[in-house]
Amino acid sequence: MKNFKILLVEDEKQMSMFIEMELTHEGYEVEVSYEGRDALKKMESNEYDLVLLDIMIPNLNGIEVLRRARQFSNVPVIMLTAKSDIHDKVLGLDVGANDYLTKPFAIEELLARIRVHERNNLVKSSKDIIKVRDIVMDNRTRKVKRAGKEIDLTKKEYELLKMLLINKNIVLTREKLIEEIWGYDYIGDTNVVDVFIRYLRGKIDDDFENKLITTVRGVGYVVKED
Repeated sequence: MKNFKILLVEDEKQMSMFIEMELTHEGYEVEVSYEGRDALKKMESNEYDLVLLDIMIPNLNGIEVLRRARQFSNVPVIMLTAKSDIHDKVLGLDVGANDYLTKPFAIEELLARIRVHERNNLVKSSKDIIKVRDIVMDNRTRKVKRAGKEIDLTKKEYELLKMLLINKNIVLTREKLIEEIWGYDYIGDTNVVDVFIRYLRGKIDDDFENKLITTVRGVGYVVKED
């Protein structure tokens, strides 16, 4: 929950104050907007982990706010609205809402749905940095380091290593690696995997006593955590 930032867009002041109080009590950082244009400006100039967006708000309604916001932001959005008509739900989801909660709702249900998005956010963040033993892969910068030494990899080498790291302790067959990295429509010999494994080993294993990539004869390759 720490540093999880939420924008609450709700024009009913009492409702807004109640939700803000509950979210703050749970440890979330909350900003509040009471109308559409202000909400859109806040979304343009700030980064949020989640937006709680009412449909019936002044100036720009929630649907239009979301429609415009999706041109520049993929922030998760939960629609909060008194409208329960299926058409409104479909419209909200079609323009990019991630979830939908109809008023009146129990605060416990809202908190539960927020926790789902919070967990998703944590999972996404954890995939930015992949660390196995003494190798660190930063998917934001596409840099790889082993024991602090930066290693220059080609695109295919990088993707191959990434597959092995995120599937640590799982033996990946040559066919699986080809499918994931070269694609379903690849036409060629599965020996291409062996060739790139050899290139990869030359960069991340040859200069180190403890080898990272293990060959499972007749099956494929694995990176073991221990």
